[in-house]
Amino acid sequence: MFQIRFAIFLTLALSFCLPATLTAQPPEGEFVILSAQYGTEFHHVDVTQRLREAARHERMIHLDNRTFGVDPEKGVPKMLRIYARGPEGHERMFEYREGSVIDGGQFRGWDRGEWGNGGWSGRWEGGEPPAGGDFLILSAQYGTERRHVDVTQRLREVARDHATILLDNRLFGVDPDKGVPKMLRIYARGPEGHERMFEYREGTVIDGGQFRGWGRGEWGNGGWSGRWEGGEPR
Repeated sequence: MFQIRFAIFLTLALSFCLPATLTAQPPEGEFVILSAQYGTEFHHVDVTQRLREAARHERMIHLDNRTFGVDPEKGVPKMLRIYARGPEGHERMFEYREGSVIDGGQFRGWDRGEWGNGGWSGRWEGGEPPAGGDFLILSAQYGTERRHVDVTQRLREVARDHATILLDNRLFGVDPDKGVPKMLRIYARGPEGHERMFEYREGTVIDGGQFRGWGRGEWGNGGWSGRWEGGEPR
């Protein structure tokens, strides 16, 4: 009798736990990948299919020549350019330097391979380039539009030891708006004085290689109003 009751109890427990497990999926971005090009402006190759294969197994991919099994221009620093389309048809180019980390959470259908079906010319140029290491951080705000806190100092401390950082509440030791998905907004200034806002959702990875002086802490000295709004979303 005890065994029968235990079996019934176990079945009921699994029936409640299993759906939650199956539906607990990591967040994904809004941009769908059209094409991926690897190399330099003068020598680059289409790696869309190779990236799709790698994406089925890894959400975060370390970028180097071994990633694609090819070196389009030996002895020269290379980069990966991912061309993608947003929900409203807006196209954008994401750029990653050798040695940085590609976070698949920024793209829709990353591990399902539901992308790379063309729609881009395949040219190296075009799109909207990201910071590429030329932007200096002014301020970092974490939370939601209605509740957020300044985490510039805490981010600087973590950046000294980590080139890439997984974003969650434990990182800053604070949850500004409980029960609501949060994000980190980094406000930065480019070499020509142009200011820009980079936005990262909970669960995604911050690649410090995009910012100047990341590991040295030579940033976060103000220059931004501290407001949540403003800038150019990433």
